[in-house]
Amino acid sequence: MMSDKNKYKVDEKGMYGRFGGAFIPEMLQPNIENLKNVYLDIINSDAFQKEYKSLLKDYVGRPSPLYFAKRLSEKYDTNIYLKREDLNHTGAHKVNNTVGQILIAKHMGKDRIIAETGAGQHGVATATACALMGLRCVVYMGEIDIKRQAPNVARMKMLGAEVVAATSGSKTLKDATNEALRDWICNPEDTFYLIGSVVGPHPYPDMVARLQAIISEEIAWQIKEKTSKDYPDYVVACVGGGSNAAGSFYHFMDDERVNLIAVEASGMGVDSGETAATIALGDLGVIHGSKTFLMQSDDGQITEPYSISAGLDYPGIGPLHAHLHDTKRASILSATDQDALDSAMELTQLEGIIPALESSHALAVLKKKKFKKNDSVVITLSGRGDKDMETYMKHFGF
Repeated sequence: MMSDKNKYKVDEKGMYGRFGGAFIPEMLQPNIENLKNVYLDIINSDAFQKEYKSLLKDYVGRPSPLYFAKRLSEKYDTNIYLKREDLNHTGAHKVNNTVGQILIAKHMGKDRIIAETGAGQHGVATATACALMGLRCVVYMGEIDIKRQAPNVARMKMLGAEVVAATSGSKTLKDATNEALRDWICNPEDTFYLIGSVVGPHPYPDMVARLQAIISEEIAWQIKEKTSKDYPDYVVACVGGGSNAAGSFYHFMDDERVNLIAVEASGMGVDSGETAATIALGDLGVIHGSKTFLMQSDDGQITEPYSISAGLDYPGIGPLHAHLHDTKRASILSATDQDALDSAMELTQLEGIIPALESSHALAVLKKKKFKKNDSVVITLSGRGDKDMETYMKHFGF
C-alpha cells in the first residue's frame, strides 16, 4: 500500500514531524541561512546534476552492484541481496555525499572545506573530493578515533588534508563535530562545512539524505532486474547518525510494502552502560543543532556512547530516523559488538567479502529476525573492512 506522498520527508521549516530544525548559536545563523537558501536550487540545477552524475559514474564507480548472496541466503532460508557500497571509490557510501557537497561548495564560491569524521571513512571521502577539486581540506577527528583508525588517518594526510585531533570530552565523533562547528563560526567567508551524516541543523539532514538517495534509487531498479518485483520486502542498514540508512530508505519511505529496518550499535549490551543504542535509550533533546533522540543524563548532559565501531559511536541519531521510529515506519533493532564480529566473520567465510564493522551490525539482523522463504531482503553493505582489520585481528587472534 502506498502512503501519503512525502509524509516522511522534511517540511519547509526543516522538521521531520517533531524532530530536526536548526537550534544553533546566533553566530552560525548567517552560514546556515546562506546554505538553506541555495542548496535546493543548486542540487536541482542541470549543471549540478550533469556534473554530479558524471562523477558518480566515472569517478565513484556507480551503480554499485546489488549482489545476491547465495550461500548466506541458503543458510538463512531467504533471499539476501547485498547493496555493495563497499565497492565505491574510497570503500564506503560516504563518497556519494562528499562529491555532491563539494560541488555545492564550489557553486557557492567556497574554497576551504572542513569536516568531522569518526571511523575516518567520511574524512577520507572528503579529502578525496577536495584533492579531486583542488580545495583546501581540514578534518577534525577524535583523538581516540585517530588511534583506532590509523590507516584512514594516513590516507587523509596522503590526500593533502590536515587532520586535527579533538582532545576534549570522549575524544570521539561528538567532540570532532563540536570542533568543526567552532571552526565554521570563525571562518564563514571562505569555508564550507561538509557534514558526513544526516545530522546537524537543517538543511544538512535533508541535503545529505538527497545526495545518498542514489543508493535506494539504484536498489529499486536493480531488485526489479533480479526478482521482477519493483520493490524489496525489506531494506536493512546500520545506523549511527544514519546516512547510509537514509540513502537506502529514501525512495521507499512512502511505499509501505517495503519494511525498513535500522540496526544501531548496542556495544556491550543495551543496558550495560557501554552502548550507542540511541533509540533504545534516548530521550528528546538537541545535539549539534538538531532536535532528535539522544543519550543523556537526568540533568540533560550528553552521555558518552560506546561501540566497537567508530562510525556508530554517536550519542544521537539523525532526525529523519527519529521520525521514522516515532511514526513506526521503521523498525529499530540493535546489535552488540559480539553480534557484529560474528556477522563479519560469517559474511567473510560464506561470501568472501570482508565488511566494515558498521555494516556488520546490519548483517546481524539475520540472527535476530526470521524472514520468509520468498522474501527479498536487501542489506546495505556500507563499507569494506580494510580499516577494521586491526580490530578483527585482535578479536579473532590472527
